[in-house]
Amino acid sequence: MSQEPLPSLLQLTPLNPEYREEPHTLLRDLRERCPVHRDDMAGTFLVSKYADVRRIVASPQVSRDPVDAEEAAITTRAGLHPDLANYKRSETTSILQLNDPDHSRIRKPLAQAFYARIPAFRPEVEAIVDRTLDAIPVGVPFDLMEKVCVPIPIVAIAAILGVDNTRLDEFRAWSEGVIHVLNPFRNPEQQAEMERCQLALDEYFMQLIQESKANPGDNLISDMTKLQAEGAPLSDIELRFNLMALLVGGNLTTTDLIGNAVRLLMLHPAELEKLKADPSLVPSLVEETLRYEPPVDITQRIAAEEMEIGGCPVHKSQAITVMLRGANRDPDVFENPEAFTIGVKRAPHMAFGGGSHICIGAPLARLEATVALGKLFQRFPNLRLADPAAPAQWRMLPFFRGLERLDLIA
Repeated sequence: MSQEPLPSLLQLTPLNPEYREEPHTLLRDLRERCPVHRDDMAGTFLVSKYADVRRIVASPQVSRDPVDAEEAAITTRAGLHPDLANYKRSETTSILQLNDPDHSRIRKPLAQAFYARIPAFRPEVEAIVDRTLDAIPVGVPFDLMEKVCVPIPIVAIAAILGVDNTRLDEFRAWSEGVIHVLNPFRNPEQQAEMERCQLALDEYFMQLIQESKANPGDNLISDMTKLQAEGAPLSDIELRFNLMALLVGGNLTTTDLIGNAVRLLMLHPAELEKLKADPSLVPSLVEETLRYEPPVDITQRIAAEEMEIGGCPVHKSQAITVMLRGANRDPDVFENPEAFTIGVKRAPHMAFGGGSHICIGAPLARLEATVALGKLFQRFPNLRLADPAAPAQWRMLPFFRGLERLDLIA
Protein backbone atom coordinates (compact mmCIF):
# COMPACT_ATOMS: atom_id res chain seq x y z
CA MET A 1 0.00 0.00 0.00
CA SER A 2 1.40 3.38 -1.02
CA GLN A 3 2.38 5.80 1.72
CA GLU A 4 2.28 8.81 -0.61
CA PRO A 5 -0.17 11.58 0.37
CA LEU A 6 -3.55 11.22 -1.25
CA PRO A 7 -4.07 13.54 -4.24
CA SER A 8 -5.95 16.79 -3.74
CA LEU A 9 -8.67 18.05 -6.07
CA LEU A 10 -6.20 20.48 -7.64
CA GLN A 11 -3.86 17.58 -8.44
CA LEU A 12 -6.77 15.86 -10.21
CA THR A 13 -6.81 18.41 -13.03
CA PRO A 14 -4.74 18.82 -16.23
CA LEU A 15 -2.76 21.51 -14.42
CA ASN A 16 -0.93 18.53 -12.91
CA PRO A 17 1.22 17.01 -15.71
CA GLU A 18 0.92 13.51 -14.19
CA TYR A 19 -2.88 13.68 -14.24
CA ARG A 20 -2.96 15.32 -17.66
CA GLU A 21 -0.91 12.48 -19.18
CA GLU A 22 -2.77 9.62 -17.46
CA PRO A 23 -5.50 10.51 -14.94
CA HIS A 24 -6.31 6.96 -13.92
CA THR A 25 -3.05 6.33 -12.09
CA LEU A 26 -4.06 8.89 -9.46
CA LEU A 27 -7.76 8.02 -9.57
CA ARG A 28 -7.04 4.32 -9.08
CA ASP A 29 -4.83 5.11 -6.09
CA LEU A 30 -7.54 7.32 -4.60
CA ARG A 31 -10.27 4.74 -5.19
CA GLU A 32 -8.23 1.88 -3.70
CA ARG A 33 -6.76 3.66 -0.68
CA CYS A 34 -9.47 6.09 0.37
CA PRO A 35 -12.61 6.12 -1.80
CA VAL A 36 -14.13 8.84 0.41
CA HIS A 37 -11.38 11.39 1.03
CA ARG A 38 -11.69 14.83 2.64
CA ASP A 39 -9.64 17.48 0.82
CA ASP A 40 -9.43 20.32 3.31
CA MET A 41 -7.69 22.66 0.88
CA ALA A 42 -10.55 22.51 -1.60
CA GLY A 43 -13.15 22.12 1.14
CA THR A 44 -14.80 19.01 -0.28
CA PHE A 45 -15.04 15.24 -0.01
CA LEU A 46 -13.68 13.34 -3.03
CA VAL A 47 -15.78 10.23 -3.77
CA SER A 48 -14.48 7.76 -6.35
CA LYS A 49 -16.29 4.39 -6.01
CA TYR A 50 -19.04 3.69 -8.53
CA ALA A 51 -21.65 2.62 -5.98
CA ASP A 52 -21.11 5.75 -3.88
CA VAL A 53 -21.07 8.05 -6.90
CA ARG A 54 -24.26 6.59 -8.33
CA ARG A 55 -26.05 6.83 -4.98
CA ILE A 56 -24.99 10.44 -4.38
CA VAL A 57 -26.05 11.88 -7.74
CA ALA A 58 -29.52 10.38 -7.28
CA SER A 59 -29.86 11.02 -3.54
CA PRO A 60 -32.58 13.25 -2.03
CA GLN A 61 -30.13 13.92 0.81
CA VAL A 62 -28.02 16.27 -1.33
CA SER A 63 -28.35 19.75 -2.80
CA ARG A 64 -27.05 20.88 -6.18
CA ASP A 65 -26.89 24.57 -5.32
CA PRO A 66 -23.48 25.93 -4.17
CA VAL A 67 -25.38 28.48 -2.05
CA ASP A 68 -26.05 25.65 0.39
CA ALA A 69 -22.35 24.85 0.87
CA GLU A 70 -20.37 25.89 3.94
CA GLU A 71 -17.87 28.74 3.61
CA ALA A 72 -15.01 26.22 3.72
CA ALA A 73 -16.19 24.72 0.41
CA ILE A 74 -14.18 27.21 -1.60
CA THR A 75 -14.12 25.37 -4.94
CA THR A 76 -17.85 24.66 -4.79
CA ARG A 77 -18.74 28.27 -3.99
CA ALA A 78 -16.22 29.84 -6.39
CA GLY A 79 -18.70 30.69 -9.15
CA LEU A 80 -21.49 32.15 -7.05
CA HIS A 81 -23.07 35.40 -8.17
CA PRO A 82 -21.48 38.25 -6.15
CA ASP A 83 -24.84 39.91 -5.31
CA LEU A 84 -27.17 37.02 -4.58
CA ALA A 85 -29.25 38.92 -2.04
CA ASN A 86 -30.68 41.22 -4.72
CA TYR A 87 -31.64 38.56 -7.30
CA LYS A 88 -33.90 35.54 -7.58
CA ARG A 89 -31.61 32.53 -7.48
CA SER A 90 -33.18 31.16 -10.67
CA GLU A 91 -32.11 34.36 -12.47
CA THR A 92 -28.45 34.05 -11.51
CA THR A 93 -27.77 30.51 -12.72
CA SER A 94 -29.15 27.62 -14.77
CA ILE A 95 -30.86 24.37 -13.85
CA LEU A 96 -27.37 22.86 -13.55
CA GLN A 97 -27.17 24.41 -10.06
CA LEU A 98 -30.78 24.78 -8.99
CA ASN A 99 -32.77 22.70 -6.54
CA ASP A 100 -36.49 22.05 -6.60
CA PRO A 101 -38.94 23.64 -6.99
CA ASP A 102 -37.05 25.96 -9.39
CA HIS A 103 -35.13 23.10 -11.00
CA SER A 104 -38.26 21.13 -11.94
CA ARG A 105 -40.23 24.25 -12.86
CA ILE A 106 -37.64 25.26 -15.48
CA ARG A 107 -36.31 21.87 -16.56
CA LYS A 108 -39.71 20.33 -17.32
CA PRO A 109 -40.75 22.69 -20.18
CA LEU A 110 -37.18 22.90 -21.48
CA ALA A 111 -36.86 19.12 -21.61
CA GLN A 112 -40.33 18.81 -23.14
CA ALA A 113 -39.43 21.12 -26.02
CA PHE A 114 -35.83 19.94 -26.42
CA TYR A 115 -36.54 16.21 -26.40
CA ALA A 116 -39.42 16.61 -28.84
CA ARG A 117 -36.98 18.00 -31.40
CA ILE A 118 -34.26 15.34 -31.15
CA PRO A 119 -35.97 12.41 -33.00
CA ALA A 120 -36.67 14.55 -36.08
CA PHE A 121 -33.28 16.26 -35.98
CA ARG A 122 -31.17 13.40 -37.34
CA PRO A 123 -31.42 14.43 -41.04
CA GLU A 124 -30.23 17.93 -40.11
CA VAL A 125 -27.29 16.50 -38.15
CA GLU A 126 -26.42 14.25 -41.08
CA ALA A 127 -26.42 17.25 -43.43
CA ILE A 128 -24.24 19.26 -41.01
CA VAL A 129 -21.76 16.37 -40.72
CA ASP A 130 -21.67 15.86 -44.50
CA ARG A 131 -20.92 19.54 -45.14
CA THR A 132 -18.24 19.49 -42.44
CA LEU A 133 -16.54 16.38 -43.83
CA ASP A 134 -16.60 17.87 -47.34
CA ALA A 135 -14.04 20.43 -46.14
CA ILE A 136 -11.49 17.86 -44.92
CA PRO A 137 -8.35 17.83 -47.09
CA VAL A 138 -7.28 14.40 -48.36
CA GLY A 139 -3.67 13.23 -48.22
CA VAL A 140 -2.37 16.08 -46.03
CA PRO A 141 -2.42 16.53 -42.23
CA PHE A 142 -5.40 18.34 -40.71
CA ASP A 143 -6.55 19.06 -37.16
CA LEU A 144 -9.67 16.99 -36.47
CA MET A 145 -10.66 19.20 -33.53
CA GLU A 146 -10.69 22.38 -35.62
CA LYS A 147 -12.22 20.87 -38.76
CA VAL A 148 -14.76 18.44 -37.28
CA CYS A 149 -15.14 18.22 -33.50
CA VAL A 150 -15.61 21.91 -32.70
CA PRO A 151 -17.90 23.01 -35.55
CA ILE A 152 -20.40 20.13 -35.60
CA PRO A 153 -21.91 20.69 -32.12
CA ILE A 154 -21.95 24.48 -32.53
CA VAL A 155 -23.69 24.40 -35.92
CA ALA A 156 -26.12 21.74 -34.66
CA ILE A 157 -27.18 23.69 -31.58
CA ALA A 158 -27.44 26.83 -33.69
CA ALA A 159 -29.87 25.01 -35.98
CA ILE A 160 -31.96 23.77 -33.05
CA LEU A 161 -32.09 27.22 -31.45
CA GLY A 162 -32.96 29.04 -34.67
CA VAL A 163 -29.76 31.08 -35.13
CA ASP A 164 -29.79 33.09 -38.38
CA ASN A 165 -27.39 31.51 -40.89
CA THR A 166 -25.95 34.94 -41.67
CA ARG A 167 -24.77 35.19 -38.05
CA LEU A 168 -23.35 31.68 -37.77
CA ASP A 169 -19.71 32.83 -37.81
CA GLU A 170 -20.40 35.28 -34.97
CA PHE A 171 -22.31 32.64 -33.05
CA ARG A 172 -19.42 30.17 -33.38
CA ALA A 173 -16.91 32.78 -32.17
CA TRP A 174 -19.09 33.68 -29.19
CA SER A 175 -19.69 30.01 -28.39
CA GLU A 176 -15.96 29.25 -28.34
CA GLY A 177 -15.13 32.35 -26.29
CA VAL A 178 -17.73 31.77 -23.60
CA ILE A 179 -16.26 28.32 -22.86
CA HIS A 180 -13.79 30.10 -20.54
CA VAL A 181 -16.64 30.32 -18.00
CA LEU A 182 -15.82 26.68 -17.20
CA ASN A 183 -12.20 27.48 -16.33
CA PRO A 184 -11.79 28.62 -12.70
CA PHE A 185 -8.13 29.47 -13.43
CA ARG A 186 -8.69 31.68 -16.49
CA ASN A 187 -6.16 34.46 -17.08
CA PRO A 188 -7.11 38.16 -17.56
CA GLU A 189 -7.20 37.82 -21.36
CA GLN A 190 -9.47 34.79 -21.15
CA GLN A 191 -11.66 36.62 -18.61
CA ALA A 192 -12.05 39.59 -20.94
CA GLU A 193 -12.87 37.36 -23.93
CA MET A 194 -15.37 35.37 -21.87
CA GLU A 195 -17.14 38.54 -20.70
CA ARG A 196 -17.27 39.96 -24.23
CA CYS A 197 -18.75 36.77 -25.68
CA GLN A 198 -21.12 36.30 -22.74
CA LEU A 199 -22.53 39.80 -23.21
CA ALA A 200 -22.90 39.28 -26.98
CA LEU A 201 -24.71 35.95 -26.48
CA ASP A 202 -26.94 37.40 -23.76
CA GLU A 203 -28.02 40.19 -26.09
CA TYR A 204 -28.49 37.83 -29.03
CA PHE A 205 -30.54 35.33 -27.05
CA MET A 206 -32.81 38.08 -25.74
CA GLN A 207 -33.21 39.31 -29.32
CA LEU A 208 -34.14 35.80 -30.50
CA ILE A 209 -36.61 35.40 -27.63
CA GLN A 210 -38.37 38.63 -28.54
CA GLU A 211 -38.38 37.77 -32.26
CA SER A 212 -39.80 34.33 -31.50
CA LYS A 213 -42.65 35.85 -29.52
CA ALA A 214 -43.52 38.16 -32.39
CA ASN A 215 -42.89 35.73 -35.27
CA PRO A 216 -42.56 32.10 -34.10
CA GLY A 217 -40.38 29.83 -36.20
CA ASP A 218 -39.54 26.15 -36.35
CA ASN A 219 -36.92 26.15 -33.57
CA LEU A 220 -36.40 25.50 -29.87
CA ILE A 221 -36.61 29.14 -28.76
CA SER A 222 -39.99 29.49 -30.46
CA ASP A 223 -41.09 26.25 -28.80
CA MET A 224 -40.11 27.72 -25.43
CA THR A 225 -41.83 31.08 -25.96
CA LYS A 226 -44.96 29.19 -27.05
CA LEU A 227 -44.86 27.20 -23.80
CA GLN A 228 -44.41 30.48 -21.90
CA ALA A 229 -47.50 31.88 -23.62
CA GLU A 230 -49.42 28.73 -22.67
CA GLY A 231 -48.51 29.22 -19.02
CA ALA A 232 -45.09 27.64 -18.48
CA PRO A 233 -43.86 29.53 -15.38
CA LEU A 234 -40.41 30.73 -16.45
CA SER A 235 -39.13 34.21 -17.19
CA ASP A 236 -37.16 35.41 -20.21
CA ILE A 237 -34.08 35.77 -18.01
CA GLU A 238 -34.42 32.16 -16.81
CA LEU A 239 -34.83 31.04 -20.40
CA ARG A 240 -31.71 32.96 -21.45
CA PHE A 241 -29.61 31.46 -18.65
CA ASN A 242 -30.63 27.94 -19.59
CA LEU A 243 -30.09 28.44 -23.31
CA MET A 244 -26.57 29.59 -22.44
CA ALA A 245 -26.02 26.51 -20.27
CA LEU A 246 -27.28 24.25 -23.05
CA LEU A 247 -24.85 25.91 -25.44
CA VAL A 248 -21.78 25.89 -23.19
CA GLY A 249 -22.20 22.44 -21.69
CA GLY A 250 -23.36 20.71 -24.85
CA ASN A 251 -20.79 22.12 -27.25
CA LEU A 252 -17.64 21.44 -25.25
CA THR A 253 -18.56 17.97 -24.07
CA THR A 254 -19.75 16.76 -27.48
CA THR A 255 -16.61 18.17 -29.10
CA ASP A 256 -14.52 16.19 -26.63
CA LEU A 257 -16.62 13.05 -26.95
CA ILE A 258 -16.05 12.91 -30.72
CA GLY A 259 -12.34 13.75 -30.45
CA ASN A 260 -11.70 11.26 -27.66
CA ALA A 261 -13.49 8.49 -29.58
CA VAL A 262 -11.40 9.03 -32.71
CA ARG A 263 -8.16 9.11 -30.74
CA LEU A 264 -9.08 5.87 -28.95
CA LEU A 265 -9.74 4.13 -32.26
CA MET A 266 -6.40 5.36 -33.58
CA LEU A 267 -4.71 3.82 -30.52
CA HIS A 268 -6.73 0.58 -30.68
CA PRO A 269 -6.57 -0.63 -34.29
CA ALA A 270 -8.34 -3.91 -33.51
CA GLU A 271 -11.38 -1.97 -32.30
CA LEU A 272 -11.22 0.23 -35.38
CA GLU A 273 -11.24 -2.81 -37.64
CA LYS A 274 -14.16 -4.22 -35.67
CA LEU A 275 -16.06 -0.96 -36.29
CA LYS A 276 -15.25 -0.93 -40.00
CA ALA A 277 -16.48 -4.51 -40.33
CA ASP A 278 -19.71 -3.70 -38.47
CA PRO A 279 -20.78 -0.02 -38.58
CA SER A 280 -23.75 -0.87 -36.37
CA LEU A 281 -21.24 -0.78 -33.49
CA VAL A 282 -21.02 3.04 -33.61
CA PRO A 283 -23.50 3.50 -30.69
CA SER A 284 -21.42 1.04 -28.67
CA LEU A 285 -18.30 3.07 -29.54
CA VAL A 286 -20.00 6.19 -28.20
CA GLU A 287 -20.97 4.51 -24.91
CA GLU A 288 -17.56 2.91 -24.40
CA THR A 289 -15.87 6.25 -25.03
CA LEU A 290 -18.16 7.86 -22.46
CA ARG A 291 -17.08 5.20 -19.97
CA TYR A 292 -13.39 4.93 -20.83
CA GLU A 293 -12.51 8.56 -21.68
CA PRO A 294 -15.49 10.74 -20.72
CA PRO A 295 -15.43 14.50 -21.38
CA VAL A 296 -16.34 15.43 -17.78
CA ASP A 297 -14.30 14.52 -14.69
CA ILE A 298 -16.57 15.50 -11.83
CA THR A 299 -19.86 16.81 -10.60
CA GLN A 300 -20.58 18.30 -7.19
CA ARG A 301 -23.27 18.05 -4.54
CA ILE A 302 -23.78 19.48 -1.05
CA ALA A 303 -25.05 17.48 1.92
CA ALA A 304 -28.55 18.75 2.70
CA GLU A 305 -28.57 16.84 6.00
CA GLU A 306 -26.29 14.67 8.09
CA MET A 307 -25.35 11.64 6.02
CA GLU A 308 -22.81 8.87 5.58
CA ILE A 309 -20.83 7.91 2.46
CA GLY A 310 -18.91 4.66 2.45
CA GLY A 311 -18.86 4.64 6.24
CA CYS A 312 -17.59 8.23 6.42
CA PRO A 313 -19.78 10.83 8.18
CA VAL A 314 -20.57 13.93 6.11
CA HIS A 315 -22.13 16.92 7.85
CA LYS A 316 -24.89 19.17 6.55
CA SER A 317 -23.54 21.86 4.16
CA GLN A 318 -20.31 20.02 3.43
CA ALA A 319 -19.42 19.72 -0.26
CA ILE A 320 -19.08 16.41 -2.09
CA THR A 321 -17.14 16.04 -5.34
CA VAL A 322 -17.97 12.82 -7.15
CA MET A 323 -15.28 11.54 -9.50
CA LEU A 324 -17.25 10.40 -12.55
CA ARG A 325 -14.06 9.38 -14.34
CA GLY A 326 -12.90 7.27 -11.42
CA ALA A 327 -16.28 5.58 -11.04
CA ASN A 328 -16.28 4.59 -14.72
CA ARG A 329 -13.30 2.29 -14.23
CA ASP A 330 -14.26 0.76 -10.91
CA PRO A 331 -13.28 -2.94 -11.13
CA ASP A 332 -16.09 -3.85 -8.73
CA VAL A 333 -18.54 -2.92 -11.50
CA PHE A 334 -16.70 -3.18 -14.81
CA GLU A 335 -14.91 -6.34 -15.91
CA ASN A 336 -11.43 -5.52 -17.24
CA PRO A 337 -12.11 -1.78 -16.78
CA GLU A 338 -8.77 -0.65 -18.22
CA ALA A 339 -9.58 -2.21 -21.61
CA PHE A 340 -11.23 -0.13 -24.33
CA THR A 341 -13.59 -2.60 -26.00
CA ILE A 342 -16.60 -1.87 -28.20
CA GLY A 343 -19.48 -4.26 -28.73
CA VAL A 344 -19.44 -5.49 -25.13
CA LYS A 345 -22.41 -4.92 -22.83
CA ARG A 346 -21.33 -3.17 -19.63
CA ALA A 347 -22.99 -1.62 -16.60
CA PRO A 348 -24.30 1.93 -17.15
CA HIS A 349 -21.50 4.50 -17.08
CA MET A 350 -21.68 7.70 -15.04
CA ALA A 351 -20.50 10.14 -17.72
CA PHE A 352 -23.82 12.03 -17.75
CA GLY A 353 -24.31 12.01 -13.97
CA GLY A 354 -27.65 10.76 -12.75
CA GLY A 355 -30.84 11.45 -10.87
CA SER A 356 -32.98 14.50 -11.60
CA HIS A 357 -29.88 16.41 -12.71
CA ILE A 358 -28.78 13.90 -15.34
CA CYS A 359 -27.36 15.79 -18.34
CA ILE A 360 -30.27 17.28 -20.28
CA GLY A 361 -28.19 17.37 -23.47
CA ALA A 362 -27.29 13.66 -23.44
CA PRO A 363 -29.66 12.62 -26.28
CA LEU A 364 -28.30 15.33 -28.59
CA ALA A 365 -24.68 14.50 -27.71
CA ARG A 366 -25.28 10.83 -28.49
CA LEU A 367 -26.98 11.70 -31.79
CA GLU A 368 -24.23 14.06 -32.94
CA ALA A 369 -21.43 11.69 -31.93
CA THR A 370 -23.09 8.66 -33.53
CA VAL A 371 -23.66 10.41 -36.85
CA ALA A 372 -20.24 12.12 -36.90
CA LEU A 373 -18.25 8.99 -36.06
CA GLY A 374 -20.20 6.75 -38.40
CA LYS A 375 -19.84 9.10 -41.36
CA LEU A 376 -16.21 9.97 -40.61
CA PHE A 377 -14.97 6.39 -40.93
CA GLN A 378 -17.35 5.61 -43.78
CA ARG A 379 -16.00 8.56 -45.74
CA PHE A 380 -12.35 8.12 -44.70
CA PRO A 381 -11.72 4.40 -43.97
CA ASN A 382 -7.93 4.92 -44.04
CA LEU A 383 -7.93 7.75 -41.51
CA ARG A 384 -4.71 7.67 -39.49
CA LEU A 385 -2.57 9.68 -37.09
CA ALA A 386 -0.32 12.19 -38.85
CA ASP A 387 2.46 11.35 -36.38
CA PRO A 388 1.85 8.15 -34.38
CA ALA A 389 4.71 9.04 -32.01
CA ALA A 390 3.38 12.50 -31.15
CA PRO A 391 2.08 12.85 -27.56
CA ALA A 392 -1.57 13.73 -27.01
CA GLN A 393 -2.23 17.46 -26.74
CA TRP A 394 -4.80 17.71 -23.95
CA ARG A 395 -6.63 20.94 -23.25
CA MET A 396 -5.71 22.66 -19.98
CA LEU A 397 -9.28 22.98 -18.71
CA PRO A 398 -9.82 21.73 -15.15
CA PHE A 399 -12.44 19.00 -14.66
CA PHE A 400 -12.83 18.36 -18.40
CA ARG A 401 -10.82 16.07 -20.66
CA GLY A 402 -10.54 16.87 -24.32
CA LEU A 403 -7.90 17.38 -26.95
CA GLU A 404 -6.46 20.74 -27.96
CA ARG A 405 -5.74 19.27 -31.38
CA LEU A 406 -5.59 15.89 -33.08
CA ASP A 407 -3.59 15.82 -36.31
CA LEU A 408 -4.75 13.15 -38.77
CA ILE A 409 -4.38 12.25 -42.42
CA ALA A 410 -7.46 11.17 -44.38
